[in-house]
Amino acid sequence: MARSILMLLLLFQFVLFSMSCVSTKNTAYLNNAIDSSYYKLQNNNENLIQNNDILSIAISSLNPEASALFNTTNNSVINPTSYIGYNAQSSGYLVNSEGLIQLPILGNIQAAGISKKQLKATITQIILDKKLLIDPIVNIRHLNFEVTVIGEVGHPTVITVPSEKISLLKALGLAGDITIYGKKDNVLVIRETGLYRKIKHVDLNSKDFLTSPYYYLLPNDVVYVEPNKDKVASVGRGRQILPAILSGLSVIVIVLDRIFK
Repeated sequence: MARSILMLLLLFQFVLFSMSCVSTKNTAYLNNAIDSSYYKLQNNNENLIQNNDILSIAISSLNPEASALFNTTNNSVINPTSYIGYNAQSSGYLVNSEGLIQLPILGNIQAAGISKKQLKATITQIILDKKLLIDPIVNIRHLNFEVTVIGEVGHPTVITVPSEKISLLKALGLAGDITIYGKKDNVLVIRETGLYRKIKHVDLNSKDFLTSPYYYLLPNDVVYVEPNKDKVASVGRGRQILPAILSGLSVIVIVLDRIFK
């Protein structure tokens, strides 16, 4: 009897394995890429500042004492979620609902809708016009540069990017990679630029992805990995077949138990 039950269990495992088989072609990246050199696409997209962004703004000059007046700590504190699983406190200048930031001495300055480069030029020019500093140096960074990765990945997550530069492949890696049930040829990237929200389907199996403007992600990008037909089919088959298999096994075990009693 024990031998019969063991054979039934092995048969059951075989059925489950056959239901979960996925083509290896669907699990590889850049299937049609060949050994070559590809043009390194510069991240020329204008990362426009948006409402609710948190900016780190540091102003310096040859006069440290005078510069210190522009760098007093403000009260805009956030708790960004990092990919390593903890919250980190950061302070910076909040772009309010009107698109303004409030700097010490300089007052309200329009920030939303322009790039960091443009904001840097604006702040520098205001300082020079008011003759507050000589040769001021303005450094601006995003403190809430985040991308979201969801769908068929190992660990759906929100990733904080301190370096302000992250590729789609790295974001997927930090999210635990695409599972064997995820579509690598149809990854969805949702991107907000100003008043518009763009949706782009990216084929990670194509060599063209290496020069795509979506190779690097922008702040607040959302990456969604759609499940493939194997996942949908396996879930559907499993819900229909598993109850029948389990019921059948139960009946067989009961019959064998009575026969060999």
